[in-house]
Amino acid sequence: MGVHVFDTMGTTVSLRFAGATAPASVLDEVEEAFRAFDERFSLYRPDSEISRVARGELHLTRASAELRIAYAEALDWSQSTGGAFTPHRPDGVIDLSGTVKAKAMEAAAQVLESSGEAHWMLVAGGDILVRGSLGDLPWRAGVVDPDDRDALLCSVELTGRRTALATSGTAERGEHIWRCGDPSGPQRYRQVTVLADDIVTADVLATALVAGGPERCPELLARFDIDALMVDEAGHLTATPGLQCARGLTSA
Repeated sequence: MGVHVFDTMGTTVSLRFAGATAPASVLDEVEEAFRAFDERFSLYRPDSEISRVARGELHLTRASAELRIAYAEALDWSQSTGGAFTPHRPDGVIDLSGTVKAKAMEAAAQVLESSGEAHWMLVAGGDILVRGSLGDLPWRAGVVDPDDRDALLCSVELTGRRTALATSGTAERGEHIWRCGDPSGPQRYRQVTVLADDIVTADVLATALVAGGPERCPELLARFDIDALMVDEAGHLTATPGLQCARGLTSA
């Protein structure tokens, strides 16, 4: 199995191939796909386009088509999730971090597919996108236990249409998701993992379910074609049928 690892967008990205590693030219294109999103959309980079918008140096109407399209798509997600997902910080600053990593993963996938690579697993900050298989076996990914980062709640097969897995929560990065309702209330999720057909849907819905909590969970699960595994503050597990791979859980 070939492996390529690099750091970008404030996280580590790993690319595993079922066979030999892709040519260096393809790997360079994959890294460039991530770099381009980071340079345009990172609020941690003072020279990024979105940072210039946040400081008022660049009006949104004069921003690049790429930024305006990404913002419009994030607004669509906000509307479709009833506001559980939002592209804004509480101070009104546009923050597209909830979609751009997944979109960078999609761009990297396009590079790999156009170059003829058919069997690979892309992991970026814990979010996973796969194509093909690992020989005769499907790709498998582990869901980390938020109470023990060295343990797994379960492992998931990524096969058929379900090729994307994303996890959001507070166990690793602390409180970084703006929650709906009372953020200090006991009825909330500590971690949510979503299995979906594409990585943007998986990433957005994992964030939306953490933000919306148990109160919004039934509505979101009914509206979107996903599977999800939720861990609440007490450590109780709830899952849809496609992710009922962990012990001690309740059906969602």
